Amino acid sequence: MDTLQDIRHTVVFKAPIKKVWNAISTSSGIESWFMPNDFELKVGQDFHLQSPFGPSPCKVLEVNEPTHISFSWDTDGWIVTFSLKELQNQTEFTLVHSGWKSPETKVSKANEKHSVIRERMDQGWDNLINEGLRKVVEA
Repeated sequence: MDTLQDIRHTVVFKAPIKKVWNAISTSSGIESWFMPNDFELKVGQDFHLQSPFGPSPCKVLEVNEPTHISFSWDTDGWIVTFSLKELQNQTEFTLVHSGWKSPETKVSKANEKHSVIRERMDQGWDNLINEGLRKVVEA
């Protein structure tokens, strides 16, 4: 069975790593550019992202401060990873959204094929990172 490729976006922000880390590792930081949530920075911690389809159950899988956070998202097997790399007075940010199934498999909540949802989410992540997160960390 063919699975869809991971979504991957890498951008460089004109911001110190600590500022970017705070925007991706705290509940208020995540809400400022992504979604309302009850996130806590603790491996094994359950939390919810308030998506357009209602609360999405998530779990913190990995934390390596200040360079790496990984969490499961919703019930379709997705894993979201945020990685940071310090570049002098800038920060390289990489998002990987993995766990995609075959193109024809339906995403349960959205009742759409993975191929359709992946395309939407790829564009969504691009906007969230390049507009939302950039505004927050470069302000």
